[in-house]
Amino acid sequence: MPKDHGIGASTKRREDLRFLTGVGNYTDDINIHGQAYVYFLRSDVAHATINGIDTSAAETMPGVVRIFTGKDFEGVGGLPCGWQVTDKHGQPMKEPAHPVIAQGKIRHVGEIVAAVVADSLDMARDAAEAIVLDLAELPAVVDMKAAVQPGATKVHDDLDDNLCYDWGFVEENKAATDKAFEEAAHVTTLELINNRLVANPMEPRVAVGDYSKANDESTLYTTSQNPHVIRLLMGAFVLGIPEHKLRVVAPDVGGGFGTKIFHYAEEAFCTFAARQLRRAVKWTSSRSEAFMSDAHGRDHVTKIELALDADNNFTAVRTETYANMGAYLSTFAPSVPTWLHGTLMAGNYKTPLVYVNVKAVFTNTVPVDAYRGAGRPEATFQLERVIDKAARELGVDPIKLRRQNFITTFPYATPVAVEYDTGDYHATMDKMEELMDLPGFEARRKASEAKGKLRGLGINCFIEACGIAPSNLVGQLGARAGLYESATVRVNATGSISVMTGSHSHGQGHETAFPQVIAEMLGIPEDMIDIVHGDTANTPMGMGTYGSRSIAVGGSAMVRATEKIINKAKKIASHLLEASEGDIELKDGQFTVAGTDKSIAWGDVTLAAYVPHNYPLEDLEPGLEETAFYDPSNFTYPAGAYACEVELDPETGHVSIEKFVSADDFGNVINPMIVEGQVHGGIAQGIGQALLENCSYDENGQLLSASYMDYAMPRADIIPNLDSYIVDHSCQTPCTHNPLGVKGCGEAGAIGSPPTVINAIVDALQSGGHKVDHIDMPATPGRVWAAMQG
Repeated sequence: MPKDHGIGASTKRREDLRFLTGVGNYTDDINIHGQAYVYFLRSDVAHATINGIDTSAAETMPGVVRIFTGKDFEGVGGLPCGWQVTDKHGQPMKEPAHPVIAQGKIRHVGEIVAAVVADSLDMARDAAEAIVLDLAELPAVVDMKAAVQPGATKVHDDLDDNLCYDWGFVEENKAATDKAFEEAAHVTTLELINNRLVANPMEPRVAVGDYSKANDESTLYTTSQNPHVIRLLMGAFVLGIPEHKLRVVAPDVGGGFGTKIFHYAEEAFCTFAARQLRRAVKWTSSRSEAFMSDAHGRDHVTKIELALDADNNFTAVRTETYANMGAYLSTFAPSVPTWLHGTLMAGNYKTPLVYVNVKAVFTNTVPVDAYRGAGRPEATFQLERVIDKAARELGVDPIKLRRQNFITTFPYATPVAVEYDTGDYHATMDKMEELMDLPGFEARRKASEAKGKLRGLGINCFIEACGIAPSNLVGQLGARAGLYESATVRVNATGSISVMTGSHSHGQGHETAFPQVIAEMLGIPEDMIDIVHGDTANTPMGMGTYGSRSIAVGGSAMVRATEKIINKAKKIASHLLEASEGDIELKDGQFTVAGTDKSIAWGDVTLAAYVPHNYPLEDLEPGLEETAFYDPSNFTYPAGAYACEVELDPETGHVSIEKFVSADDFGNVINPMIVEGQVHGGIAQGIGQALLENCSYDENGQLLSASYMDYAMPRADIIPNLDSYIVDHSCQTPCTHNPLGVKGCGEAGAIGSPPTVINAIVDALQSGGHKVDHIDMPATPGRVWAAMQG
């Protein structure tokens, strides 16, 4: 029987009641009496010198409070980068200044040139149109390979060139890897593009800055995945506001997908302007602004090589990647193509040698940073595409080739510096084959051919490192912040509980899943437990939510704090029951003396903690509240096997997904329904990347896909119907190093689906006699049709 409560139960999400009835509290719902509005004048050219900004006419227009330019931010810090990468020569990356408002030079379309604060948004917009810019336009550099050629236009004049870093990993593997390729019986080579994406969360970014003259305190309300990190970065490195005088609040947030991790200029501006004007200042992004101001994702160009011996065993992998940083370094940008990508290039396979080279490049484009999966999708796409191509070149079954090379013994230390603690890749592959009904594929293919269509089958295996941490490791890798998580468990006198967490929910279901864990530990109803998050004023310092770390790191902090609560409560219960503390057991909300019928209820013990009339005061202080910080000893390693069947119309190039199966190993699962929703969403985003989405610039740095008219988002008719869209997580190898045995699920679908879809399309094309061994994403009808024409 399925569980109806606690760990493992598909409890309905409690937060959905307010979301679906329209009573959520999103940042744009926050309005402060007397607030002003800001309109950002953004550059419509990609690269230019600012000779002058004439705001005189705009300043006299109705409702204008003040106009800010880069000069107002002289002496103010620039936006900091939170991760430093050291190149293969031991030199730190180049780290140019990132001003809040452009100073002296514009470096991408959408960069803020001026900010108009007015009594209404319309007044601010009207005034912005009256600002006269004197710009000397410069040639733009957009293509990454061209950007690192001698004599290329420099994005930053104070740097020698546009190369941020040239990273080699693992450098000591390079000579041995090169030798393995020289001695290989077979080498498969593939050049591919991981297309640039725009995250497009449902809720655009919003920032509301406020200032209290009474206590000299600034407050920022913002759409953020990690408010404590924003407070730290903005307070310490940009505006110089002491942390105890700066509060950051991230209320309900409608989706993030990574793009709301980072500290943005608009947040710093609204906080700064509110202090300057002694008045609240609000900005709400338009969707058009989001396309040219939110950090973009992916954008890699890669050459990958796979070496095999005469028995088809993988002997080495070698890659060279150009990774676009855009015009500036976003908060975590340097880590994405390096430590979140290179460390996963072993995949699920026992390849003994791996060498990864990454050249990070500045261009006149919007900064690029983490997007759902962040480095792991890029690694998986390269590896799984080249394996599929190798199978075709060798004339072997792609599933058999993968199985032959699977890691089977754990723990397993990869050649790229991580150690997988548990896994069973054959089990997930078995489950995928079962659910996909592979024996019936040929009949389905013939049925498609009878209709004049081509049918293809794509499969893929992946692993990801998530539960991002531990601090001692990421610190060595360049992280400038710890990656622990925190929780304070406050038990009230009547037994109800408030849990303050440093994790942040923006769609993951924390308010439902976290109480399931604590209720299981204490044996009390889940509705007695409330989750508090998103406000630095009443939550302990935490690192926020990204990298599938919520339950693995944030949940583990709650477990540790709750264990402290249980230990203290047992002391109180032992006193009240006049028994030895070692004999006290807690089950189903009752403290009992082992081997007797003596018991006392949870609520009676919690009341005694706050009404200590009969209480061992000499041993314990009153109250029942504990805090824990959890810093894991390793990443977690979810893994999966995915399969996709597509039907392709050879007359138009149109691709439809007929069936999709995911078989994942997430370790122990807290709430199966939430997990399935997370995977469904991730697969939808991966399908979007594979078939539709592409952020495109022209040679002048103009963003060609700057609205939904030009940027194709996945819609319901693209995604398979639920009866042919099977999500399974029955294969479970618990994580060995966190107390819950969990691994994380939020990014898996977006990691596993793109290569699965492209593998299926290539299979369909080849079944029709087309000699196509690769097609870049997005595989639009036009691109597929062109590939068929040769």
